[in-house]
Amino acid sequence: MNIAVINGPNLNMLGIREPEIYGNSGYDALCELVKAHGAAIGAAVTCYQSNHEGDLVDEIQRCYGKADGIVINPAAYTHTSVAILDAVKAVGIPTVEVHISDVSKREDFRHVSFVRAACVKTICGHGLAGYTEAMDYLKTLIEAK
Repeated sequence: MNIAVINGPNLNMLGIREPEIYGNSGYDALCELVKAHGAAIGAAVTCYQSNHEGDLVDEIQRCYGKADGIVINPAAYTHTSVAILDAVKAVGIPTVEVHISDVSKREDFRHVSFVRAACVKTICGHGLAGYTEAMDYLKTLIEAK
């Protein structure tokens, strides 16, 4: 099983950016966490992060025919990107949307997710553990097919 973990803008600043919201662990720690969890559940995991919308679309498209599942945190693009929504729809790969914080308890504009319409599940507010929860969900979903 191959799982792609795709992160949007500013997630490379984990541990620095608003630690009271996102915690003290850095982006490298997130990648180590998901790769270790992947090994534990029998999945190869790739990590990708970009601050650029088109790069995220390109990465989603690269997953076609390679990834069995995608875990995506589109970050700020969650609330603005029809392009990322369309890319997830186009590849047809089961995708779980993850947010480290509980976006429903933040600014009103964060309550709307364009990407969610193409996702099989959304996990919010569970910190970095949300990523491993998403991977477990994908594993169960993929194995059930």
